[in-house]
Amino acid sequence: MTRRRLADLRTALAGLDLMPGELVRVREEVPARFGVSSHYAKWAGTPAPPPTGPGPAVLFERVTPSSATAEARAVLMGLYGTRRRAAALLGTTPARLPHRLLDAVAAPVPPVRVREGRAPARVALAPDLTALPVPVLTDEDAGPYLTLGAVLATDPETGVRNLSIHRMCVQGPDLLSIWMVPGRDLEAAYRSALRAGRPLPVAIHLGLGPAVLLSSCCPTSLVPTGLDELAVAGALGGAPVELAPCRTVDAECIADAEYVLEGELLPDLAPENPQGAAATPEFLGYQGRAHPSLPTVRITGITARDGAILQAVSGPGHEQSVLLGFGMEAAVLGRLREWDAPVKSVLCHTAGGGQLMVVLQWFPKRSPADDELVRKASESVLEEFRMAKMVVSVDEDVDLESDEDLWWAMTTRMQADRDVVVLPDREGFPLDPTQSTEYSASVSADGRTAKVVFDCTVPHAQLARFHRPRFTPVNPSAPEGT
Repeated sequence: MTRRRLADLRTALAGLDLMPGELVRVREEVPARFGVSSHYAKWAGTPAPPPTGPGPAVLFERVTPSSATAEARAVLMGLYGTRRRAAALLGTTPARLPHRLLDAVAAPVPPVRVREGRAPARVALAPDLTALPVPVLTDEDAGPYLTLGAVLATDPETGVRNLSIHRMCVQGPDLLSIWMVPGRDLEAAYRSALRAGRPLPVAIHLGLGPAVLLSSCCPTSLVPTGLDELAVAGALGGAPVELAPCRTVDAECIADAEYVLEGELLPDLAPENPQGAAATPEFLGYQGRAHPSLPTVRITGITARDGAILQAVSGPGHEQSVLLGFGMEAAVLGRLREWDAPVKSVLCHTAGGGQLMVVLQWFPKRSPADDELVRKASESVLEEFRMAKMVVSVDEDVDLESDEDLWWAMTTRMQADRDVVVLPDREGFPLDPTQSTEYSASVSADGRTAKVVFDCTVPHAQLARFHRPRFTPVNPSAPEGT
């Protein structure tokens, strides 16, 4: 797929139509409650439960909402369900995409106000979330969840704009609960609004182009506070993101989004699941725990493009891991470059949700000193990146995209007594159920973990012993029988 200038979601899907097997259209009617997820499960990929495997993007063309009187609408799952497809949507490869992200962060392109007549036509819908085909994944879930809702808001104190994805549960026709990671930019803007004694205007987007959505998933270690994710998206997509004013709140929205839910982030709190303990499946593959008290968003208006497509993810699965992984890869790659470490590529494996398992690929070692450099740089990734739990270091001749090649390197290029380094009791990530005092007496508190380096690189002095033979190609010009 060739690179497009800030393609919207529909342009991305049109490009997939040219790639055989990458997009499946389901034309029969399915319910939003369990129907979408049960049909998609076989293509979700690990950490979704087996039997499953990475598969195509799936466009469900007729999904019935929970409201009995609402019309069926389209839902898209799995657009970023493989690393190759996600990178191809931006005209690149998985190995090159982290480099592209670093370039975009270094030279951002600020968004612009859309010129009159250029914005796609939008229609106003009733502010009724029950009329939208928001999926419910399991019978334990607290309710329908917006799983790829990108929230755009501006901090009233600093003027810093932020676009980020958050877990939001439908609590009523015009009410959402929202889980914001503490300390991130949206929570800071929310706190600023609370100090001013007013709600925070927000625009929640469902269905965005690849450059915008991928930029919204980047960690603060790559896109720090003060750097606009929309400016990163503009650089990544090759053109400024176009913004339009919201109709019912004093906020901006992305002009080509499929749906925009306008609303206000309120001081009022509500339980995420008044009926039970479960939220919705998390990206590491386990059922999420509901929060007893979360901020709420009052929806004041909904606009949609004609034939709008609601985009969602399945919770656990390749898609969410891919979306989280590319930004983490760029952040790790950038940090290792600062240390002048001879790293070639970084892969944040989907088995670790795109965060917990980091694979580092190294250029050929230049001297015996690189043996220690590779080891220390691998440890530094675990120390600096809280989410990283495991680092696997491999040589240039190992295919990062092949699990078989990674296991081969671990099997034949590692001795556990000399090549495994354990860092005990480090800050970690509590959604991993092993990171708790209940599981391990060696951690001092929940959310702490032992971290590990598997050094599967060949020592410099022994490079010749680990040579991988290449099959000799046949010379097509040689006479037959020679």
